[in-house]
Order: sequence, then structure tokens, then C-alpha cells
Amino acid sequence: MNKTWWKEAVVYQAYWRSYYDSNGDGYGDLEGVYQKLDYIQSLGVDVLWLNPCYESPDVDNGYDISDYRSIMPKAGTMATFEKLLSAVHDRGMKLIMDLVVNHTSDQHAWFKESRSAIDHPKRDYYIWRKEPNNWRSYFAPSTWTYDDTTGEYYFHSFSKEQPDLNWENEKVREEIYAMMRFWLDKGIDGFRMDVINLLAKLPGFPDAENPADISYLGNNPGIHEYLQEMHDKVLKHYDAFTVGEIPFVSPEDGVLYVGEGRGELNTMFHFEVCDYMAHWDMQRFKQIQARWYEGLWGKGWNSQFLNNHDHTRVVTRFGNDAEYREQSATCFATLIHTLPGMPYVYQGEEIGMTGIRFSSIDEYNDISMKNKYAEEVGKGRDPEEVLKELQHLSRDNSRTPMQWNNSPQGGFTEGKPWIAVNPNYKDINVEQALSDPNSVFYYYKKLIELRKRNEVMVYGSFTTYLDEHDQIYAYTRTLGDESWLVLLNISEQPAAINVADCGVAKLGEIVISNYAERTNQENVMELQPYEAVVYRV
Repeated sequence: MNKTWWKEAVVYQAYWRSYYDSNGDGYGDLEGVYQKLDYIQSLGVDVLWLNPCYESPDVDNGYDISDYRSIMPKAGTMATFEKLLSAVHDRGMKLIMDLVVNHTSDQHAWFKESRSAIDHPKRDYYIWRKEPNNWRSYFAPSTWTYDDTTGEYYFHSFSKEQPDLNWENEKVREEIYAMMRFWLDKGIDGFRMDVINLLAKLPGFPDAENPADISYLGNNPGIHEYLQEMHDKVLKHYDAFTVGEIPFVSPEDGVLYVGEGRGELNTMFHFEVCDYMAHWDMQRFKQIQARWYEGLWGKGWNSQFLNNHDHTRVVTRFGNDAEYREQSATCFATLIHTLPGMPYVYQGEEIGMTGIRFSSIDEYNDISMKNKYAEEVGKGRDPEEVLKELQHLSRDNSRTPMQWNNSPQGGFTEGKPWIAVNPNYKDINVEQALSDPNSVFYYYKKLIELRKRNEVMVYGSFTTYLDEHDQIYAYTRTLGDESWLVLLNISEQPAAINVADCGVAKLGEIVISNYAERTNQENVMELQPYEAVVYRV
């Protein structure tokens, strides 16, 4: 297996608008990230991922871009961005940006020209039809919106304010490649590529048998040719790291995107867990991990995450965010950092931040949730029932501001925050975590440090045990003569196991444990709720 710096890296995601507000306008900003770089560096991470900070009307929190080469005023200025980039590099870290090229904002100059006349030279920068088909978008009942100016419909995989680019048009592709070079020439270290497998559309746009299954939006013929062209014309000329957001994908498809030697992407996010497992399901999770390991190991590289800006915080979604908040936070951290693949830490995860449930739809900002709420209530359903149904997976669960201390607004802003701060900031915050040597923060720091010092965590083979156990996830990572046994009780009840059932003759020292009193090294042991322990064997 090829060894590379990025396989050994840990990525920290800064959702800048919720990170730290430097000027009191209620929005986090790039200056705020800059001011907190020492904190980010102290965690030990290698790569900083910034969500979109380009010029945008901000209908979808920056994922509707109106100018790819400018910085949105809420985020700051290009000078601030360049200062941040330089400071990241000065600390020996790397910075990657979100690349959003499936769609633009409807306020982008290209779309304004495209919609102005049927015969405009930029008309086919986007996708237009006289009649819509029956496809459903992520954020709306239809992928098509009628435009009065020319009497045709335009296509959008997300909101109507986010028209999809026509990647069949070579001029569009060249525009995108030039933009990518613009940022790479500034010195950024790569891209997290937003819904990158949606670029190619199903030929002919045939009606779907089941419009609710929107997998027809991705993995269509031509996608690999586009990505190979992007690699050939742009990426191979830089030491750039790429991670693709790739929904609707199986391991068999995944290896086509990240297979070493294919000239496409370095690694990827799949969503078999975060999109399709609303609550913790041990057996399903084990099966997903086994399939992806078998499909990619030795062929391409995977990513490991349980939380990001689109998914509810892990301790609330899969763990226990009350009685066992710290234990479940550190248990899931152990899981992510010891499974095969590249670990991602989403801001606040490292202090065990929790999700939130607002009491009114008006308190939510998430366009996806608000559109779905309006659609369901419009069908005559009870608004309270609809709100309750949507709360658990609302994207705003993970978008509440970073909790820095116990001062008003959690130290995030001196103004009114763009979205409410979680009321538990008085108890869960960075200042508290840094003052407690046994906090979730220092557990994450130790995990990241272990990964830097022990290649077995990166390149070690993966073997599972106790596969039928509904509470315990047990596996070894082995590289040469080094072998570690990972034992995780992902449940609220104690669970007994016999280490002999894990293919281990004798336990060695404890590498890391989230229960201080774990000392016994007997073959038969009881693991406490959300206990995580890693042994050398």
C-alpha cells in the first residue's frame, strides 16, 4: 500500500459562520477562525477544512455561489483569507476549501446571462427544458423551476436558487478548471468536493419509477470521464488533496472514484451511515464497515466521520447526550480514529457538543428542513407532528455556534448570533474542557497523537470479532508484529465478553481507555456503558 501524508492526516472541519465572530455582527468569520488557530493546532490536527466562504446570497449557507473568486462579506475579505492561509501554513498545517461546482447561485453572472434569452451564448451553461420530468430535488418537490423570461424550465438538484451547471458544455468545464487553478495558485492544499458525483446527469432525463428515491441524481454515465479530465487538467499539476462527497454509492462504485492509479480523487465520504441510519444500529454499522473495508482496502482510501455540518451531532444522534455524554463522545471518537480510513473532526465534536431541538420552525435556519416542513404542513398534516418528525435529523443540530466559554452566547459573539446558541454552553465549552485533564478534548488530542506515532492505526489491517454481538464492536488493527485490540461497548448497558473470543491469547498494555478505572487484563471482562478500551496484544 502506498504511504502518503494525507492517509496519515486528521482533518478538522471549521463551519466558519458558527465558529467565532470577530466583529460582533452575529456571524462567525475568517478572522474568527484565524484568531482560534492556536486552539485548532493544539488539538494536533493536520488539515483545516473551510466550508464555502465565496460570494453568495446565502440562501443555503454559502452553497449557492454567485462569484467563485470573491469572499462573501459575512466571512471577511480576500486579504483575511490570505492571512488565514499563511497562518495555517506557518503552523505546519494544510487548508482545503469546499468546491461547489454541481450548481451555482441563481445570482451568478453566468445564470443571469443564461436565463436572459434562449439564444444567449451562455444559455447552455445550465440545463433548460420545455417540459419538466417527475424528478424530485433534495430541497424541493421538483428539480425543475419555470422561468417566465424565456418560458422554459431550468434544472436544480437542490433549491430553485441553486441551478445546476451543464457539465456537458466544455466551456463550463474550462471555467471551473480555471477557477480551481486560481485557488490552488494562491496556495490552498486541496478541495472537499461538494456532491461531486452529481455532475453527470442521466441521459434524456427519463421519468423515474419512484421519484422519491433520488439516487437518479448521481453516479451517472460520464462522471468518471469528468473527474479524470479534472485531474488531468488541474489536480495532477499540484500537490492537492481531494475528498469527494459522494452520495448513493456502494463500495463497488466507490473504488472507481478513489482507486489508486485511476486519476480521480484521493478519498471520499459515503453516506450509508449518516444518511440512511437515523438511529444507532450496531449490526447495520458493522456490516457497512465490513463491506467498505473489503471493497476499498489496498485499492483506495476511505474517510471516517459520524458528524458534519449536514448531520446531527453524534452524541445526540447515536449516543447518550445526558447521563453518558462524555463517555459516548469518547467512545465514538475511539471508533472513528481506529477504523480504517481518514478521521474527520467536526468543530465542537472535540468537546462533546450536543444537538438541539428548537420549539418552533421559525427558530430553524436549515432551508432543507423549512421546505420539507412547508410541504408536509401544506398537505394538511399537524405542524407540531411534522416539526417533531424533522427535528432529529435537522442540519441545524450541528450548526449552533461553537461554545467557547460560559459568558453570554457562549463567547461566540458580542452581537445576536445568526442561530441560537445551545443553552448548555454554560456547562459544555472549550474553556471548561481545557481546564479538565480528563475532558473529551484531551481524549481527542491523545487519539490524534497516537495516530501520528503508530502506523498501525493508519495502515494496519482490520479484523472483526463478536460480529453478532449487539453491544460490543471488537476488532484488531495489525501491521507487521504490532497488533491492537479495540473493544467498544456502544450501548447504555454493561456488557461482558471473553477476550479469547477475539482471537487474542494474551492482553498487553492499555493504549487508551475512556474509563480511568479500567485496569484488569483478565480474559473475561465487563465493559461499562460506552466504554472504549484499546489494548496491545
